[in-house]
Amino acid sequence: MTPQDHAQAAADLLDAESSGEQIGLLTKTHPEMGMDDAYAVQNAIYRAKLAEGRSVIGWKIGLTSKAMQYALNIDIPDSGILFDDMAFDHGATVPAGRFIQPRIEAEIAFVLKSPLGGANVTRDDVIAATDYVAPSIEILDTRILRADPQTGETRKVFDTISDNAANAGVVLGPQKHAIDAFDLRWVGAITSRNGEVEETGLGAGVLNDPVESVVWLARRMAQYGQSIEPGQIILSGSFIRPVECPPGAQITADFGPFGHVDISFA
Repeated sequence: MTPQDHAQAAADLLDAESSGEQIGLLTKTHPEMGMDDAYAVQNAIYRAKLAEGRSVIGWKIGLTSKAMQYALNIDIPDSGILFDDMAFDHGATVPAGRFIQPRIEAEIAFVLKSPLGGANVTRDDVIAATDYVAPSIEILDTRILRADPQTGETRKVFDTISDNAANAGVVLGPQKHAIDAFDLRWVGAITSRNGEVEETGLGAGVLNDPVESVVWLARRMAQYGQSIEPGQIILSGSFIRPVECPPGAQITADFGPFGHVDISFA
């Protein structure tokens, strides 16, 4: 793909976000598309949003579980950007029409108190830089069709990365914990929709330890000259499959002693 292709793809995705009309698979239009192309499109969206006055409040990490990596035939996670207009309060209701095809995932969120960056970031660095961890819900959306209507071919990871790793929102629970207050590998969630359990999982599903997920993110960002800033939120990756959120959905992610998070969809 050319720089012009990257810019056009980003513009098309931004139009889809504002209009609610999904675009076709980028990997069908650009079969030569690779990982660098996907992040170049995402970066073009990042620049456009900053120009619109948006600010970055954090980062999300996706494809951290083996199940999702196997499904997409990829062996590394991906990442996306959290912007200020993506934050929703615990217990809030997402307005009707805000998203196209919303889904949610339960995750452990890290909030930093000091900068984190560099190609040699370690577990100890992540632990030292973390202000607190909290239960969270990530809201996903897709500005790209999930499958091509002609061929039935599904989205590839390059489509998802281009689409800001399918990120759309973040909900933090009210509970805040020191990073060493729990063994994060054993922190789990029971995720329910309208009172019925849909998914369960444990933190160990995230690269065996959510801390390692943040290590991965910091090292990947270093390749692009980026770092994580104090106060930013890191969604460390889901340990459940995405849960569909049609209109009227009421979502609760019960993390037991770790806390809980609620969000509803009008």
